[in-house]
Amino acid sequence: MELSLKRPLLFFDIESTGLNIVTDCIVELSFVKVFPDGHHETKTWRVFPYDYANNCQKPMDPRASEVNGIKDEDLVGEKKFIEIAPEVVDWLRDSDLAGFNSAKFDLPMLSEEIERVRAYCLRRINDPRTPEARKNMAREMLDKIDIDLHSKLMVDVQTIYHYMEPRNLRAAYRFYCGGQDFENAHTALADTMATYEVLKGQLEMYQSPDKYHEVALKNDVDFLSGVAGRPRTIDYAGRLVYGKDDEPTISFGKHKGRTAREVYETEPAYFAWIENGEFTMDTKRQFSRLKEQFEKEKKESMSKPLEGEALNDALARLQGKFQGGKLF
Repeated sequence: MELSLKRPLLFFDIESTGLNIVTDCIVELSFVKVFPDGHHETKTWRVFPYDYANNCQKPMDPRASEVNGIKDEDLVGEKKFIEIAPEVVDWLRDSDLAGFNSAKFDLPMLSEEIERVRAYCLRRINDPRTPEARKNMAREMLDKIDIDLHSKLMVDVQTIYHYMEPRNLRAAYRFYCGGQDFENAHTALADTMATYEVLKGQLEMYQSPDKYHEVALKNDVDFLSGVAGRPRTIDYAGRLVYGKDDEPTISFGKHKGRTAREVYETEPAYFAWIENGEFTMDTKRQFSRLKEQFEKEKKESMSKPLEGEALNDALARLQGKFQGGKLF
């Protein structure tokens, strides 16, 4: 069954130096972009893993090399992510997203690489030693990579697979695609193409409910992106989630279950702790965005004249400070 699409759906897969989203880097990135008319286009990049802080190559974790077959020497001479970022974002811009376990790893890793480029450009712009021409180049880069990945619909084929048939990509391909194994597993393009074929096979298999599956799959990206009720997180690491009335809520640590607004009002230093802690740049950005929102709301409320109950409460508090016509 071919996909029913209103806009392109971009399947993607990442190979990386390791599994730590905060410290590891992309070394291979592959896209398969499927268009509403059914045709698809592919693009694969080998990427030099660049350590921005130490201005050197980020080494491969040997355990990652065992899985993806990529060694440090294979990456010498390849472009850094900052050099391909505008092209990557162009591929992403008009598409919804799909992948295999991509919601938990590939998408956060891709977001982190884009955020690193963004942070690098901002440092260049804010550094008084940077020549104006270089600052202009950084501003141009910021414009080219300006994208909100959180606004994209995300179809995680693994989520659907585990929901409909609770078991890795190789098994899914055998199950949904005629019992055959696929070649070159753990290369980005092979894994990405296999993911595309698996989703089509899932749509073929689950067209109507049965005694084992109460839910039929709809050939619709809106529906597929919500299969199995994936938790609605604000950042990819899931440190912030949507709580009651869609209020941003902290999901870990001593403030777990408290709203971000409440924590900011009672302990604003917590937001500084997040900014300086070992969290993904996406998590830091989302906390920073909320801080800016809360500060803006506070300034706006202070600039408005008091009316009604708010005015009466203020007058009552003021009267409590007076005795005998003098202010304590």
